Amino acid sequence: MDGNFPPALILSVVLLSAVLTSSAAFLEPYDLLYDNAVQAFYNGDYRNVVRFMEGALSTHREVRRTRVRCRLRCQDQHPFGKTFSDLRFFDVVLRRAACMNRCIEEKLGAQSVHKVSEDVVQDFNRRIPYNYLQLAYQKLKQTDKAAAAAHTYFQANPEHVEMGQDLEQYKDLQNVREEHFVDREARPHQHSFTAAVRLYDKGDYDAAVSLFEDALLEYYKADVECRALCQGPQKFEGHDHLRYRYSLHELISDHFTQVLHCEHECVRDLATRPGRLSPMENYLPLHYDYLQFAYFKVGRLEEALQCALTYLLFHEGEEFMTDNVDYYREMLGHDVHNILLLCTMLQYLLGGPLIYDSVKLVQDSVALNGTQRVLLDQVISEDESKESVASAVTMAGDGYRGRMSPHTPNEKFEGATVLKTLQYGYEGRVPMKSARLFYDASERARRIIESYFMLNSTLHFSYTHLVCRTAITGQQDHRNDLSHPIHADNCLLDPEANECWKEPPAYTYRDYSALLYLNGDFEGGEFIFTEMDAKTITASVKPKCGRLVGFSSGGENPHGVKAVTSGQRCAVALWFTLDPLFRELERLQADEVILALDTQSVWNQGLNINPKDEL
Repeated sequence: MDGNFPPALILSVVLLSAVLTSSAAFLEPYDLLYDNAVQAFYNGDYRNVVRFMEGALSTHREVRRTRVRCRLRCQDQHPFGKTFSDLRFFDVVLRRAACMNRCIEEKLGAQSVHKVSEDVVQDFNRRIPYNYLQLAYQKLKQTDKAAAAAHTYFQANPEHVEMGQDLEQYKDLQNVREEHFVDREARPHQHSFTAAVRLYDKGDYDAAVSLFEDALLEYYKADVECRALCQGPQKFEGHDHLRYRYSLHELISDHFTQVLHCEHECVRDLATRPGRLSPMENYLPLHYDYLQFAYFKVGRLEEALQCALTYLLFHEGEEFMTDNVDYYREMLGHDVHNILLLCTMLQYLLGGPLIYDSVKLVQDSVALNGTQRVLLDQVISEDESKESVASAVTMAGDGYRGRMSPHTPNEKFEGATVLKTLQYGYEGRVPMKSARLFYDASERARRIIESYFMLNSTLHFSYTHLVCRTAITGQQDHRNDLSHPIHADNCLLDPEANECWKEPPAYTYRDYSALLYLNGDFEGGEFIFTEMDAKTITASVKPKCGRLVGFSSGGENPHGVKAVTSGQRCAVALWFTLDPLFRELERLQADEVILALDTQSVWNQGLNINPKDEL
């Protein structure tokens, strides 16, 4: 008999025998279970889909837990110690590696040497197994488990339209209850944080404190685990391993460089929700920000002070939190700056000067049930509003990529920019005085917002748009939609997660927003602020000529517009940025036109500037 067997056959026999002989004591590789489940799915064997896929998920979790436990144990057993030398360092590194390999092999058997393909790893990261499970449980009439699987998958794949439709169908089934929609892969620290924020927003500070404390404990536990998982073999991309001839020092240096990079990424990973590209901004410090105020509200000033001080470790010298520290110390008898602090806080709440004598404050942030909000009247006069050229210069679909009804099929949207309006004035289609009103009124609004919110740097125009929305006759009966859906201006509102994701395609550079209303002779069209759930209305504003509503552009101010059911609603929509790199180009061009118009020499030369040239 020939003893020269093909290498592939030998490897297959070895792996198979290893799995078979150890199956009673060790876990089967999760990628093999996953493959079996997929095959069963395409064979229509849904019971085995559930059996193998649940087994794969269970094994995947156990492999991760085992690696974390073994690596942490081996680090404790083989510390680097206080004294340092090359030989001592290499000895610890090698002993740790041997300890980890031995520990993992004892727990996992063949799993410890089994290499899982990158494709399978990515499938589990994207929660693809739950897509198969949802369909399998559905076929088996186990709708409660199907709902849980669908919900789990959808959390990481919110763009999956079909799964979103499936979830809506599950919600209508009698035997599926709200508690069945659970995220089976929810990360404890994120789950506790989200729940804590909801309680905080409702004013239940006692319960919020408990959950924020849990969230912090879970966060630091997850951080330790993430860093432990970085201790394994690393990928040396760009290296030719067949020609890898580096010394031991260089090899270990390369390894620990990768480990440090991996540990650094843990901060980003722990702050990133499933299915999102960007982490939650300021995630860990936010815990301490919420906690310091929640502790204050329940009378636990010592803890409030400690959290405020901890927050300042991340953002040293931040003015508002420094003021809070001074206040807590004063209340606790540690310092004496209370009067100054109270004055500063009072000024912050009341807002800065309105600059123009005619402008009247109607409601501040407190009255509007939010933060960084203001409602003003008489920003422009009745006479100025009568000179509005909105109906003469706006064009259907302008500013909405040509779509006449971008937000609802029941209204027609028309728009115009500052530069286009000036062009119409130059061409004589509208009086130049009226054309300039758009430019001057928007500049007036910018200065008011900059002053009222006491900004320390210049507020720049990001985009300026004259918008008219008109109710389409015959399409207003039984309307239940909005003229503009609830959204935030610089982040992607996610009501389910109670978050607003500051990532593209959102205009993340926008800092403040404002709407200057030009008329009020229409029905509906109220501007509304809501909670993060995009349902609970916190304030409603009825437009009228000269009224301006201003607010910060982030997730703290979700807003929308109720349906315009009769007539035409016109307003100047304004978005501002503190970053000069994102200044509005057309605004800069309009500034050039206005400068030329205001220069006497230009008038003497017969007004030889053409706004068309600025387009």
